[in-house]
Amino acid sequence: MAGAMARAGAGTGPNHQSLHFKESGKRLIARFGPERLTIYGLLACVVLSVGFSVIGPKILGLATDLVFAGIVGRDMPAGATKEQVLESMRERGEGGVADMLRSTDFTPGEGIDFTAVGNVLLFALAVFVAAGLLMAVATRLVNGAVNRTMYRMREDVQTKLSRLPLSYFDKRQRGEVLSRATNDIDNLGQTLQQTMGQLINSLLTVVGVLAMMFYVSWILALVALVTVPLSFVVATRVGKRSQPHFVQQWRTTGTLNAHIEEMYTGHTLVKVFGRQEESAKRFAEENEALYEAGFKAQFNSGVMQPLMLFVSNLNYVLVAVVGGLRVASGSLSIGDVQAFIQYSRQFSMPLTQVASMANLVQSGVASAERVFELLDADEQSADVSPAEKPAELRGRVALERVSFRYAPEKPLIEDLSLTVEPGHTVAIVGPTGAGKTTLVNLLMRFYEVSGGRITLDGVDIARMSRDELRSRIGMVLQDTWLFGGTIAENIAYGASRKVTREEIEEAARAAHADRFVRTLPDGYDTVIDDEGSGVSAGEKQLITIARAFLSDPVILVLDEATSSVDTRTEVLIQKGMAELAHGRTSFVIAHRLSTIRDADTILVMENGSIVEQGSHEKLLAAGGAYARLYRAQFAQAAVEVD
Repeated sequence: MAGAMARAGAGTGPNHQSLHFKESGKRLIARFGPERLTIYGLLACVVLSVGFSVIGPKILGLATDLVFAGIVGRDMPAGATKEQVLESMRERGEGGVADMLRSTDFTPGEGIDFTAVGNVLLFALAVFVAAGLLMAVATRLVNGAVNRTMYRMREDVQTKLSRLPLSYFDKRQRGEVLSRATNDIDNLGQTLQQTMGQLINSLLTVVGVLAMMFYVSWILALVALVTVPLSFVVATRVGKRSQPHFVQQWRTTGTLNAHIEEMYTGHTLVKVFGRQEESAKRFAEENEALYEAGFKAQFNSGVMQPLMLFVSNLNYVLVAVVGGLRVASGSLSIGDVQAFIQYSRQFSMPLTQVASMANLVQSGVASAERVFELLDADEQSADVSPAEKPAELRGRVALERVSFRYAPEKPLIEDLSLTVEPGHTVAIVGPTGAGKTTLVNLLMRFYEVSGGRITLDGVDIARMSRDELRSRIGMVLQDTWLFGGTIAENIAYGASRKVTREEIEEAARAAHADRFVRTLPDGYDTVIDDEGSGVSAGEKQLITIARAFLSDPVILVLDEATSSVDTRTEVLIQKGMAELAHGRTSFVIAHRLSTIRDADTILVMENGSIVEQGSHEKLLAAGGAYARLYRAQFAQAAVEVD
């Protein structure tokens, strides 16, 4: 467990620098390519909604002008014209008031035209309702586009995981990989849901409002634009400070999840060896690192909104002062100034919204970077096309001058040759690290040979498709794997076709699992979880062996398959394996030499090489490495008995 954490720490440690923010953003946008039509519909709805929203203040300004004109006109002498009234005011020394009323379209002697005001307000209401409905449609389109895009991304991640070589998972913690496939994609989906439509709406609103501002008064529009460079500087400076912290936050989340996953799956060992305090301390350290990264990310990005609000208020004050002066000079009507003040708010609000969404966007892109890292990982080599397969499957396996190394500078297997005839059972023994399991991994093409080749019935397995090769091999590992479901479903998992209950029970009987299964409350319909709760380690192994029996393989691989069962059950399994191995090629990796006496050939491996091979009796008589191993186990057994 500690070794795995050390490897993961070396390979996926926190990086305080943002990887490729712009490139990841572009790739994320490209992911919406299949949603092109939906995006076009979304843009059309947003454009119309923004268009209706930006003309709303102008319409309300007309209503204000009608009300103000009625209030002014009703106190004026009836029958006079507007020009006569203004000239009379100037003669009385009220030139300032006359200049202010110059832009007001009033009729002397007439009050407020409530019908006209009502019509304008109804028109404004219709415009705002239309804008709201179009935005609701746009939101629905955004939700659909984002969910479908995340659906495809999850599919891509799942497909990618199936194409990654075993070496990728050997170098990383499971929890960290799972965090990318779950937490990061979920965070990315939530970010897009919350920001995509709003971001488009905000940007288009800025453009639309700016156009209306220039239409109403180009002077006030220029005044409003004075604060834009300041807003840009605030957004870019804060964004650059925040992004590395978001990258760190999600990397630390992956590390913490990996630790939790390891401690949960190994909680029994943690308690047995009294490592609770050490585990809790490690958790506290990882949790503290996540807290620090999250706090810094949220604090730095959170500073943006109050700064942008300050800039918005500064803009509001400038527009109000200059607008008041323009009304006093008669260059603008009160309604136009009212509309412009609303526009200044509408102009500042999207900028503030974009700034406030910056933390979400940065968090989402940080998650996208991690997902793209996974999608960009080196894959296992593609199957050759067209793939070859043996004309007749008999199970003859030949290793011809095979070499392999996990690291280029550290050879493990060098110039290994071996031929296994159909129906023979080959046992592989040797000390830990000798290369026994590696040999099986090469046969299964979990790893590719560095030199030489391996053939199955005369065909190089590198020329076969992996699916075709592995469908012919039944494998039982020392580490059992079960999934949440019934025992019958777990056994049937080994079959490439739909099987009947009778076939499942027959496989269980062959593996000597039938007896204990029938003692369970629901028999074969007993539900177990992925941890195999409710059944012992030996019983779990029997289930996995029954699964291999049901696959009806040409080649059988048993890697310490009987290490978790008692001696009596082991003898029964050996008998069942003997029946299964009849006419099939079998590779058995075992540490207990008593279980492989009947093997046709026993290979003794040391440091990646076969140092001895032969039958049990011949190897004992030779007095070499096998004899030393056998005597060591016999002496150990005698000591245990004493």
